[in-house]
Amino acid sequence: METGGAPAPIRAAEALRKKLAKIGLHSEADLLLHLPLRYEDETCLTSVERALNGEAVQLELTVRHSEVQFRPRRQLVVRAADASGEITLRFFSFYPSQQAMLAEGARIRVFGEVRGGFFGLEMVHPRLRKIAEGEPLPAALTPVYPTTAGVGNGTLQKLIGAALAEAESANTLADTLPDELRQRLKLAGFARSLRFLHMPPPDADRDALQARQHPAWRRIKFDEVLAQQLSLRRAYLARRDQGAPVLRARDDLGARLLDSLPFGLTGAQTRALAEIGGDLAQPYPMQRLLQGDVGAGKTIVAALAACQAISAGWQAAFMAPTEILAEQHYLKLCDWLQPLGVRVAWLAGSLKSKAKREQLAAAAGEAQLVVGTHALIQDSVDFARLGLAIVDEQHRFGVAQRLALRKKGGNPHQLMMSATPIPRTLAMSYYADLDVTVLDELPPGRTPIKTRLVADNRRADVVGFVRKHVEEGRQAYWVCPLIEESEALQLQTAEETYAQLAAELPGLRVGLVHGRLKAGDKQAVMVAFAAGGIDVLVATTVIEVGVDVPNASLMVIEHAERFGLSQLHQLRGRVGRGRYESSCVLIYAGPLGEVARQRLKIIFEHSDGFEIARRDLQLRGPGEFVGARQSGVPLLRYADLEQDAELVELARTVAEEMLNAHPTLAAAHLRRWLGAREELLKS
Repeated sequence: METGGAPAPIRAAEALRKKLAKIGLHSEADLLLHLPLRYEDETCLTSVERALNGEAVQLELTVRHSEVQFRPRRQLVVRAADASGEITLRFFSFYPSQQAMLAEGARIRVFGEVRGGFFGLEMVHPRLRKIAEGEPLPAALTPVYPTTAGVGNGTLQKLIGAALAEAESANTLADTLPDELRQRLKLAGFARSLRFLHMPPPDADRDALQARQHPAWRRIKFDEVLAQQLSLRRAYLARRDQGAPVLRARDDLGARLLDSLPFGLTGAQTRALAEIGGDLAQPYPMQRLLQGDVGAGKTIVAALAACQAISAGWQAAFMAPTEILAEQHYLKLCDWLQPLGVRVAWLAGSLKSKAKREQLAAAAGEAQLVVGTHALIQDSVDFARLGLAIVDEQHRFGVAQRLALRKKGGNPHQLMMSATPIPRTLAMSYYADLDVTVLDELPPGRTPIKTRLVADNRRADVVGFVRKHVEEGRQAYWVCPLIEESEALQLQTAEETYAQLAAELPGLRVGLVHGRLKAGDKQAVMVAFAAGGIDVLVATTVIEVGVDVPNASLMVIEHAERFGLSQLHQLRGRVGRGRYESSCVLIYAGPLGEVARQRLKIIFEHSDGFEIARRDLQLRGPGEFVGARQSGVPLLRYADLEQDAELVELARTVAEEMLNAHPTLAAAHLRRWLGAREELLKS
């Protein structure tokens, strides 16, 4: 394996190289880190008479009869035997070369699961090869690798075996951990661990190998996590070398905003503000993630951070992923800041040309705070003096979008916010280059929300519950099912539900809001609902975040089984914002799949966002949780954030030590594990 210079390409035909590239194998170095999924024991033989139903075994057989049959479907049926008995081999997909190999009299070794068939024992699609009489058995367990169409496990074994032999002879598997450090951490050597995992001896602990708990696996997993920590830590330190505006407040704008509020800050908000304020006063760019549960009060913290930037003579930009959320923020920020003399601009894709020109001019001129959607990062947008970029629901933006906003102002400070709490192990791993602030305290006045699960055959009962709720003077949301395949279908469902509820709830004022409504119409509906002019608001998931109506104390979510845990928790958080007891009714359609059943069980049993996030991580894995396709962060292939949390902790500490005391080895470690992919981690 190369630890310096460009990695050597795989020595194989062009057609094979293209297939290998589909599973991320481009170089000899990639082959060495392509580790087995599992192992099979081909070091011993079982006789037919000792083969048990359901057991995976290796048999050595002589073919007695072979023919292609056409009933019930085309298949190659082979009768083969050893001295103890006979077994049937079935192949539903086969090539002429395989048919020729299985001619009568051929001596073969087959590996597969034995099962009871109509005519006795049989194997379906066993792995097989032709052998000479007396051919020795393998001396090691057989690795089974992740593969792709057109690349057999045997091909990968040969390629990886050759790459390993060459790396060992060229001495390119040198350890990137200093001996003293490795011994202190009780870690096995790298080269030895790699060889062991590719070619484990017959007496290896198969259970430990399979569970990835063997010392060799521990070393590989540690190295993988260390590479991630080194890369993110280097990105963090590199930002310290970049210049950024020093944002120290020159007036009392923040204090005046606090005085004007009808509520005080929680202890958590005060701590968060102190951390952010300290960062903004530094000459290097802040990169901080502010996370907290639904309703923890992130927006006011962001507004006060914006006040510090504005007081220092700079602009702040506030970007949200959807127009309805961005508009909610805009109205709230205008309400708070315009009476204090702050000039707030609004940028969204739906603005008419004239209004857009005016707002673009404001952003490039006298506006002190610019609020908007992705429109903020269009080429036509110029900021006069951008000092702070605030990104709400940051995980819903791609890498390029977050970078584009940062580049708009040269190098502004960046505050990212998320109402999807991030489990600690995930934060340590995927967000190690950020400073993280957690709002772990809800403002007073938030009422507990009762969650109810209701089968869809009791929908009429839910409609009656909504009527009773409204007659008591409260309001309700009715969220339509999420239909990922088609926005048009989702819209149709929303309109049908609206018509149905309007008919089923005569005398009640039913409103409708969805993403395709014009901005003015959307805003009119939301204002009417907030003012009490609408009793039941039928909505798509546009109301997932940011909507705050204290009198709305009932949330109905139809086809709840189609939603993710994070979305269900976000939607539930739209109620419980006033003094009334609040409920969230989850209507589901059966039969439920196992994952959907687990999701509904979790949301029913838990109200704490961090616990829900932890369970969500267990269900979905880190890639889906952080939106890996958008985040650009390479997934951990071998380490498991739940099982290997102690390795993540250890790697964080070791990364700092390596960068300070062993920078050359740290660079070699990164080349070995990430190569050119390191750039992906820096955004």
